[in-house]
Amino acid sequence: MERIYINGGKPLSGRIEVGGMKNAALPILFSTILVEDKCVIENLPRISDIKTTLDILTAMGAQVNELDSGTVQVDTTNIKCGLMPQNLAQTMRASYYVLGAELGRFGRSRAACPGGDDFGARPIDQHVKGFEALGATVTENDEVYTCIAENGLRAASIYLDIASVGATINIMLAATKIEGLTVIDNAAREPHVVDLANFLNSCGADITGAGTEVIKIRGVKK
Repeated sequence: MERIYINGGKPLSGRIEVGGMKNAALPILFSTILVEDKCVIENLPRISDIKTTLDILTAMGAQVNELDSGTVQVDTTNIKCGLMPQNLAQTMRASYYVLGAELGRFGRSRAACPGGDDFGARPIDQHVKGFEALGATVTENDEVYTCIAENGLRAASIYLDIASVGATINIMLAATKIEGLTVIDNAAREPHVVDLANFLNSCGADITGAGTEVIKIRGVKK
């Protein structure tokens, strides 16, 4: 049996730079769709999913500029709904955050089924449940989801059957600009949910409870 000997008693010191977390960076980048202005995001991990997300935003009409290594400026002022390329969406599971972000901004959204891993093992039924509670009609055709709120979105209290991170984030995105109070019960409590709430709040949103099982979103106009 191999053994490792550790001789302690020596003081440790030094500094390391901790890279940004993908699971926080991706929803934050997609949430810029709600902002309709310029956002600067720092400490992005240099991985393929980040590039794919920036390519998706660019294809939708956003202006993306790399300011420094790991730092980008995203301007979504002129972004258009429903333009996410299907081939890009199907390479990355987090592409489904376009559904919540577009729905929150335009009252409608369209996106291909997400890729990145086994879709069948991780369905988005809790996302659909949340969108429908907010007043949207959700349809799926040829692996493309369409959400339309013909009569506008409305605040709601939503209980998630499982504490899904993706569903929690998508509902947060969709509800940020809805007038009234939206409550997510049995919400996911992961750190990246907190990071997204902190980012949206820094942009003017009113979200409390992130990191607990009950998240409250009081809608803002901008």
